[in-house]
This record gives sequence, C-alpha cells and structure tokens, in this order.
Amino acid sequence: MTDAEIRHRLMDRLAELDAEDAASAGARAVVDLDQTSTGRLSRMDALQHQAMAQAQARRRAAERSRIRAALRRLEEGEYGYCTDCGEPIAPARLALDPAIARCADCTRGA
Repeated sequence: MTDAEIRHRLMDRLAELDAEDAASAGARAVVDLDQTSTGRLSRMDALQHQAMAQAQARRRAAERSRIRAALRRLEEGEYGYCTDCGEPIAPARLALDPAIARCADCTRGA
C-alpha cells in the first residue's frame, strides 16, 4: 500500500469517527432528572444510554489519537516501524489496522 493510500484510509476513518460523534451527540447530552416529566425507570434507562454513548465517544477519541499519531509517523517517514523496538510491522498487520504502532512481538510483550 502506498503512503497516499494509507493517508487516504486514515483520513476516511477520521471522517467516519466525526460522523459517528455527530450522530450520537444527542445521546451524550445531559439527562433531565425532572420527575414530573419522566418516570424513574425511564430516567435510569436514559442515564444508562448516556453512559454508553459517552464511553463510545471516549473510544472514538482514543482511536482518533492513534490515527493522528499514525499520520505523524507517516509524515516523518517512521510509519510501518514499531514504536517500541523499531522493527518493521508486518504488512498484514498494517492492512488490518493502519494506525497500529507496535509489532506483534512488542504487543504480546515478547
């Protein structure tokens, strides 16, 4: 895969994450706790949905950070090399997740 293809794939994923954030903005909003408008179980359900949406937003933010780091490595000519040991990362591993930063050995702790 060329640098341009990798960059395009990473940028596409960033756009997907932005779209997911926009779509779930309402689910992360503050839950109204007014007992006169909704029942206790409905509020509990809304709070649970809010917590799950916030957790998903945190996972998307972490993935966004990984993608930005991969884009920096690409610009610096360090893309495709393990950030721990400096050895090349297997192309199949990069094909599965182009934002991966570590080789399989370092990920396993070997």
